[in-house]
Amino acid sequence: MPDPARPDLAARWRRVGELARRRGPGARDPLDAERLSHLSGVEPARIPGVVAGTAPATPLERRVHQRFLRLRATRLDKHGREWPLAAIAEDFDAPGASLGPLNAGTGLPRLGHAAGVQRFFGVHAGFLLADAKSAVERALALSGAAAPEGPDGLARLSYLTGITPGDIRLTLDGRPPRIPLKEQVHQRFEHLRRTRLREDGHPHSLSAIARSFDASGQSLTRLAQGEGLPNLAAAAGIQRFYGVDGGFLLAEDTEALATALTAIEHELRCAERPEENPLLAVLRAHDVRSIVARAGRLSPRGWKSLADHLDDLLAREGQLGRPAGDDAPAAGGRTAEGEAP
Repeated sequence: MPDPARPDLAARWRRVGELARRRGPGARDPLDAERLSHLSGVEPARIPGVVAGTAPATPLERRVHQRFLRLRATRLDKHGREWPLAAIAEDFDAPGASLGPLNAGTGLPRLGHAAGVQRFFGVHAGFLLADAKSAVERALALSGAAAPEGPDGLARLSYLTGITPGDIRLTLDGRPPRIPLKEQVHQRFEHLRRTRLREDGHPHSLSAIARSFDASGQSLTRLAQGEGLPNLAAAAGIQRFYGVDGGFLLAEDTEALATALTAIEHELRCAERPEENPLLAVLRAHDVRSIVARAGRLSPRGWKSLADHLDDLLAREGQLGRPAGDDAPAAGGRTAEGEAP
């Protein structure tokens, strides 16, 4: 099977520490346990043991439960309160009661519900579940590479994300494809089987993949045929088997911390060389233009509703909302200077 070797967390920790020291005294500590926990979902008290490789493994059901509770505790609404289960579930058209077992730690959610929870809180959903824009932007950011150019660059992004080069180009043009979750998971599973081969050049069998998480090959047959979604444990096992990103809820502690440290390291290196990856800039520019173009047609009441929604979104991601008194622009969707915001 592929060898997702244990990330050398100690080495990554040292690199981040060295980059932090270059910034001099007074800068925020990038290795602060609370910040790492916020990014990774790993409890602060567990971080030293995870880095040292001495922390005991946490069963999937308990890990997903703990990370869900941590999302609710650290991504509060704009009033500083935990989001109700009903509000979270409503975002992906499910009843609040469907998240009851996850919240209580008595059962795992459906795969679609896990994707919805991660999308609601603005955390990465992992290889199988991330939407096209999130997957491409994350691959660009975490790879730390220069902007890929030409077919080879698109092929590299395709390998990292499981998205076809054509769909990556659409995503970079601000038109990310939106396909049903069942089809997306099937396509990305087939991409893994096609691009991460055995030593003899053949795809890994369904039985070999399933055995890695104590299941039968038949449990993956419907997924391979594009006829159904795997359960959460199978999705976690597939991603672990191929050594790809498991996402906030599913990643083992070592992987989750490694991903957080990689993101922090890239952030610190970019601070030393303040040059943004131009493809990331393209993605953001498309977002801004699209939002401004549509928001400019809103009434003052519509602006107030949009501002409230943005406050909610910022709160989910642990960021501050707008300053008091900035409820809406002047009538007609314009600022006092007469320009669209």
